[in-house]
Amino acid sequence: MSKKIIAIILLSILLIMALSSCVPGDGRATVEKPANFLWGIWHGWLAPLSLIISLFNKSIRIYESLNTGWWYDFGYYIAIVGGFGGLALFRKRKRHTDVK
Repeated sequence: MSKKIIAIILLSILLIMALSSCVPGDGRATVEKPANFLWGIWHGWLAPLSLIISLFNKSIRIYESLNTGWWYDFGYYIAIVGGFGGLALFRKRKRHTDVK
């Protein structure tokens, strides 16, 4: 393999490890300091990664149960819709031409 491919693989592994350190259920949120709006956005972005990790670690969830309520939910859903629903904006639309 070329050095460029090895570097990309190593950077990808490093990025996944860094992102997985802040998934819901990792013990950062407590009753005294629940997850807030910004954590909701972060957890929404990490939802696919959290789902994969939760298959191997039962304490990791895709949604933080210790949260501030409506604001956490709002941030979470904004990230889900903005992150994944926004992908439709980048799809190429097929042109329909009438061929007779």
